[in-house]
Amino acid sequence: MAAHLVKRCTCLLREAARQAPAMAPVGRLRLARVAHKTLTSSATSPISHFPGSLVELVEKKQAFTPYTENHVDRLIKKAARPEELLELLGGSHHLDNNHAALVLIRLSHLLSEKPEDKALLIQDARFQQLLCLLNSQVGAGVLSESMDKRKTARNAGVHSSQCLPNIDRGPACLVINSVWHGSLSRLLRSLYALGLPRTSKELQSVEQEVRWRMRKLKYKHLAFLADSCATLSQEQHSQELLTELLMHLERRWTEIEDGHTLVTIMMKVGHLSEPLMNRLEDKHSLEKRAWQAAPKVTQCLELVEQFGPDELRKVLVTLAAQSRRSVPLLRAISYHLVQKPFSLTKSVLLDLAYAYGKLGFHQTQVSQRLAADLLSLTPSLTSGEVARCAKSFALLKWLNLPLYEAFAQHVLNRAQDITVPHLCSILLAFARLNFHPDQEDEFFSLVHEKLGSELPGLEPALQVDLVWALCVLQQAREAELQAVLHPEFHIQFLGGKSQKDQNTFQKLLHINATAMLEHPDYSGPLLPASAVAPRPSALDRKVTPLQKELQETLKGLLGSADRGSLEVATQYGWVLDAEVLLDSDGQFLPVRDFVAPHLAQPTGSQPPPAGAKRVAFLRWEFPNFSTRSKDLLGRFVLARRHILAAGFLIVDVPFYEWLELKSEWQKGAYLKDKMRKAVAEELAK
Repeated sequence: MAAHLVKRCTCLLREAARQAPAMAPVGRLRLARVAHKTLTSSATSPISHFPGSLVELVEKKQAFTPYTENHVDRLIKKAARPEELLELLGGSHHLDNNHAALVLIRLSHLLSEKPEDKALLIQDARFQQLLCLLNSQVGAGVLSESMDKRKTARNAGVHSSQCLPNIDRGPACLVINSVWHGSLSRLLRSLYALGLPRTSKELQSVEQEVRWRMRKLKYKHLAFLADSCATLSQEQHSQELLTELLMHLERRWTEIEDGHTLVTIMMKVGHLSEPLMNRLEDKHSLEKRAWQAAPKVTQCLELVEQFGPDELRKVLVTLAAQSRRSVPLLRAISYHLVQKPFSLTKSVLLDLAYAYGKLGFHQTQVSQRLAADLLSLTPSLTSGEVARCAKSFALLKWLNLPLYEAFAQHVLNRAQDITVPHLCSILLAFARLNFHPDQEDEFFSLVHEKLGSELPGLEPALQVDLVWALCVLQQAREAELQAVLHPEFHIQFLGGKSQKDQNTFQKLLHINATAMLEHPDYSGPLLPASAVAPRPSALDRKVTPLQKELQETLKGLLGSADRGSLEVATQYGWVLDAEVLLDSDGQFLPVRDFVAPHLAQPTGSQPPPAGAKRVAFLRWEFPNFSTRSKDLLGRFVLARRHILAAGFLIVDVPFYEWLELKSEWQKGAYLKDKMRKAVAEELAK
């Protein structure tokens, strides 16, 4: 063994000396150092390490003797037709296995837009010769035996990528083993794209080689292969390979060292594995609690600070597409968007607004910057981009008056070109935020003109949404109300069980209430009495802390259950937190003894006494308001208008006032004072 070692080292040093003149002095010095280090370590290492160390040294030669592109490589790159690539097989060119892989990759690229030519290519004899060149020693029996051994090892609890001493690659992988790692990953994708049959021994050989090389492949190659298996092949064996690839990606996620790789993996592979996506988010997250606990720590493990605007955009859009609301990650991205002087393009701004709106993540400084930057770009936006932008800010509940005025002016300036779908999106955004443009008459005249002939042809649910939006903005016309309240139209939503149908029917109740309460000249039709009866789901909602505290305070204020009603569901589609009836002296009356026209089912027979006043208590939670504002959203403005039109005095209980009350006495006094002010304002009128 010692003699064999000395002989091998002598050959190695002779080869190094032969190439030394062609190298720079630094290269010769590095080679001498490496050879000396190898000989020294070999003399003190176990015998089993000798071969590995020598092979590793030979492979490291590539580090200072880089591969130079030869004539065949250039021909493969310049080929513009599949025929040019196939001609390389019949010429005088020497093709090795890696060249065969490059030819297959180039063929896949050239035929990516010509699927009809793939079947002819597979039947071509030269293509079959190319596959044989790629792996001429593969055998179905040997391959099956090798796969059976691997499956047996996997069942015994041994990881598939471990180097098992009792399992040999076999002839199936002897030749293809010479294909480079980067070419191997692209080769497998190309074979999938070319449509090779599942029984192809070459395809099976490449998949098997991928399994054996998983621990050696770079992280980006694993991600590329996982994306290939997921998008280009649905075979059972490929799905098993995908499972193994995802497992490696989950375990080796700490190998990611740059933001570009991280963003690409999130976009391409993140949706395939929940654990992987969680780890990728942790890689991003700005863990400020760790900084507070250890303020001297200067190295942050996260990569988000390396991102430019395009990477931040890609991450946000990926999260939005998967509906993943990772708050730490969103906070970190928002911090860098605000602090760094990024120059954001129009497309980036639109994507950021969409992502924040889709995820419902409110960050005031980010919203302000997006609105300010988009305002300057409004003249260059298309109608589709304006509609998309308006919808995004509406989802964020962020009303920037100059920006929305610019949107309204855009619609007026391009009245002839704007399409009905874009106009619908803009109108729904205005209704959500209860935005009334300065040129209100001109704007809504255009809306009615555009919708006049198009409304009946739209999807039924969209028709209801549009008329409901016009009701919120107090712009609904009698013909539009009649169109959606007609029995032949609304009957399709009466028995709907899905959440979407129930939401649409709830809007029909609001439209019906608008026709009854805000259009005194409306002649019908209306929803039938059986339809306006409150459904059990109207009251079957999670009780909020504010709602619970308000109910407890009202019970103490009323004293007796017959002096008021809690959680009153009206025929208008709205639920009152409480209802009381006061006489002319401000004393409570038994509310259930008197006729209540706002209820679908009458409860009393006596008319209220002269001077009696009905008071409705309405709580307003944080989500009921526009962001950073005390202005109610359009839906709740409509509710308040309807309750007022039904003859009630309203006691508003907004969350920002209720939170300042600490004791039960303060809360009771607050409600009493609110009732006295409501009665006094009514008398003053």
